[in-house]
Amino acid sequence: MSAIRLARLSIRRLSMSAHSTLDLPSRVKIVEVGPRDGLQNEKEVVPLSTRIELINRLSLTGLPVIEVGSFVSPKWVPQMANSGDVLRQISRISHVSYPVLTPNVKGFEAALAAGADEVAVFTAASETFSLKNTNASVEDSLLRIQDICDLAKVRSIKVRGYVSCVVGCPYEGSISPLAVARVAKRLYNMGCYEISLGDTIGIGTPGCVDSLLRAVSHEIPLSSVAIHCHNTYGQALANIYRSLQLGVSVVDSSVGGLGGCPYAPGASGNIATEDVLYMLHGLGIETGVDINEVVKVAKFICEKLNCRTASSVGQALSQSKL
Repeated sequence: MSAIRLARLSIRRLSMSAHSTLDLPSRVKIVEVGPRDGLQNEKEVVPLSTRIELINRLSLTGLPVIEVGSFVSPKWVPQMANSGDVLRQISRISHVSYPVLTPNVKGFEAALAAGADEVAVFTAASETFSLKNTNASVEDSLLRIQDICDLAKVRSIKVRGYVSCVVGCPYEGSISPLAVARVAKRLYNMGCYEISLGDTIGIGTPGCVDSLLRAVSHEIPLSSVAIHCHNTYGQALANIYRSLQLGVSVVDSSVGGLGGCPYAPGASGNIATEDVLYMLHGLGIETGVDINEVVKVAKFICEKLNCRTASSVGQALSQSKL
């Protein structure tokens, strides 16, 4: 038996023995954002065929949610052009959700025309970031979202909300947890069934996450909250773990750790899906996702992008015969 496998088994046994004493969820939903958030910061536009194949491969890993694209203007995010074609041409699996990002009513209508049955909307807890990212103040972005949510209710379309810069902003510095809580409450009251809190520049620590989630929990139930961590300072797994302890059971992640944000200079990618799965499975938490298959998909897309996986687990498993 390889050293890596022995280590993996030891971690699982130790963590499962402690599982009963920790207030952790028994199951966590993984929201795979690689095909959208992971690719939107690539310098070169990824071919349509590659985007479709990436999603089709991810669909076979057991992932319950795969965010497939964004209906923003290709002028601003050219990497997400042809998201309608992506949505039309992927091979959908019945138990997998395929949400798309929609910035306004025009994008929402285009998404529905392409066959979307779930959309995501986005705003920020930082005024400056909101202006640079959406050319609108936080309040104006929320008014746009209200219009989308109103239409979505009529058409029975699920809406997920994103809040960027929940810990810090590249332009404003630290962000107050109370500011995040206020925005999250607005989204929740509009009808967003789930609110994803994004540490866009990856500066958070478990202490920051603790303060953030405690503030948010006074406004909305943490059962409706997802955590979206970038790994700029290597704190993403620790932050996710603290989130789980506080009652969060939905985690956003990106295959191979792909990603970044066009409007957050220097921010590295999302936490790798493989790394999240390794930690969760080691804790005895169910996900329904095959980690080895995700590693294979990461290898596929990294080869296509001519880059090295940012996943520590992916790098380790590539050296073994697990």
